[in-house]
Amino acid sequence: MNIGILGGTFDPVHLGHLSIANAAMDQATLERVLFIPAGQPRLKQAEPVASADHRIEMVRRAIEGNPRFQVCDAEVRRPGPTYSVDTLVELSAKLGPGTDLFFILGMDVLDQFDQWKDPERVLTLCRLLVLDRPGERGFDWPGFYNRVPKAKDRVQIVTAPLVDVSATELRRRVAVGEPLDGQVPDAVAEYIQEQGLYLTAREGRRAS
Repeated sequence: MNIGILGGTFDPVHLGHLSIANAAMDQATLERVLFIPAGQPRLKQAEPVASADHRIEMVRRAIEGNPRFQVCDAEVRRPGPTYSVDTLVELSAKLGPGTDLFFILGMDVLDQFDQWKDPERVLTLCRLLVLDRPGERGFDWPGFYNRVPKAKDRVQIVTAPLVDVSATELRRRVAVGEPLDGQVPDAVAEYIQEQGLYLTAREGRRAS
């Protein structure tokens, strides 16, 4: 069974994430995609704004109705910095032999791959599905393979439409009262409003 892994803070989850998951599923013949909200991402400076419980619930609502999309709380349950290699070890043990894992990531993240914890072990546990979006700058593949030679034959390119959505921009829009139409699933927009997420202190409520 081929299973894709799509990690991220999902703060909030948006239509760009769903587009990526659909492209990976179609082009890599995946049976399932696991959405894994990050706990404390090691290579990101800022902590997620919304709590882990809120981010997991937003993903659940975003993928409801698609049985091939599932949310996994493996990283938010783990204390301390989040390391992809630990998640892959856990999933490999849980899913057992006969399961091939495919880690979905963008070119910008791939460029930092050699800074991950134990990248060579990561490559023994999964293949990398790398997003090639229209309009992105050319990637230095020779330089990457020079830094990470074991990645050769472990990388597959996935083409995905460019969905111009930014979680940072979405949080700004919520804070100033602008709508999220066409950028997040309706169920996610409703949840953000119901829970008062991403509102500024100036509006009398704190971000969750």
